[in-house]
Amino acid sequence: MSRLEEKTIKTEKIFTGKVISLQVEDVELPNGKTSKREIIKHPGAVAVLALTDDNKIVMVEQYRKALDKIIAEIPAGKLEPGEDPRVCAGRELEEETGYGCKEIEWLISFYTSPGFADELVHLYIAKGLEKKEDAASPDEDEFVSLKEVTLDEALALLEEQKVHDAKTAYAIQYLQLQEALKK
Repeated sequence: MSRLEEKTIKTEKIFTGKVISLQVEDVELPNGKTSKREIIKHPGAVAVLALTDDNKIVMVEQYRKALDKIIAEIPAGKLEPGEDPRVCAGRELEEETGYGCKEIEWLISFYTSPGFADELVHLYIAKGLEKKEDAASPDEDEFVSLKEVTLDEALALLEEQKVHDAKTAYAIQYLQLQEALKK
């Protein structure tokens, strides 16, 4: 065992839901002592930084019960078992916004909260957007409002704390960095 690794001694499944499960693990620490770890298991997700031809960011506003408020986000969604993240990204973009895209490219994958969850988000950038004839069709329990904003407007949403999630903040700051590198 590495000097930093923790060895799992016992796992107790506490809850299994539609999106997440919770387990408590007894672990042996590198110093030989034991401790408990509460771990959220998540199937993973995708997020899409979708850019219109005039370089606007396609976002959705939706109510998030965990925060008890409406926030602006880039389109995103949970991976289905065995689903290719690129396929999921295209599906989520179309479901939430009504846009398809000519090109979609993986940017990065990151863990949202590695201290207690294993959720891995795959961030894609989509260009060559085309509005589909069928309107957006979010999940039956998902209500969203479409919003297209410039980079400056997105940065203002960050400052106003209307963007409050890491995937969207990451995407906006990625674009900001790309713009700075062009100068």
